[in-house]
Amino acid sequence: MSDPSTARPDRTRSGPDARRRRRPLRRRRWAAAVAAARAVLIAVGLVTAYYLLPLDERGTAGASALLVCGLVAVLLVFGWEVWAIVRSPHPRLKAAEALAATLALFLVLFACAYYLLDLSSAGSFSEPLTRTDALYFTLTTFSTVGFGDITARSQTGRVLTMLQMAGGLLLVGVAARVLASAVQAGLRRQRREPSARPRSETDPDTPDREAGP
Repeated sequence: MSDPSTARPDRTRSGPDARRRRRPLRRRRWAAAVAAARAVLIAVGLVTAYYLLPLDERGTAGASALLVCGLVAVLLVFGWEVWAIVRSPHPRLKAAEALAATLALFLVLFACAYYLLDLSSAGSFSEPLTRTDALYFTLTTFSTVGFGDITARSQTGRVLTMLQMAGGLLLVGVAARVLASAVQAGLRRQRREPSARPRSETDPDTPDREAGP
């Protein structure tokens, strides 16, 4: 005869309780994979659009208008992402996705501005900028690496570079704090909601313990 005390753990590992414990883990892994894929697709899409957009010579005024409109778009996207984080079932994953999307939009925006400035005002930088050069200069400025191979020479170029530096500091400092606060608000919202409905409604596999044999 088999010992019931030794058979019980096997039922626990392979029974309904084990399946219920594995479901949240699988859902979290799937949500993390989806969030990472969305962040990568957004970044790739923005960079692809940067290379495909017909950025013709528009003058300094056109570059300034593009920069202002782009910064407004960054703020609007960031505000929407904060709202989505608070209401997301996975606030931490949504915050990481939001930061990646906002950062990619910010960098592509300044790369466009540098490229247009160089087209409209030759000599604004130490060498003529292709789109790749403009994106490279944007990334080295944001990461504070600053190899010095490409530098801003005109006053407009230096002002634009200073704006990116200040915006990068705000993005890393203030935006990160705002996203962290949004994550905490989302977690508090989840705790305030009913943690579970009656077992008979949430999981049909769970037997009713109050019912008789």
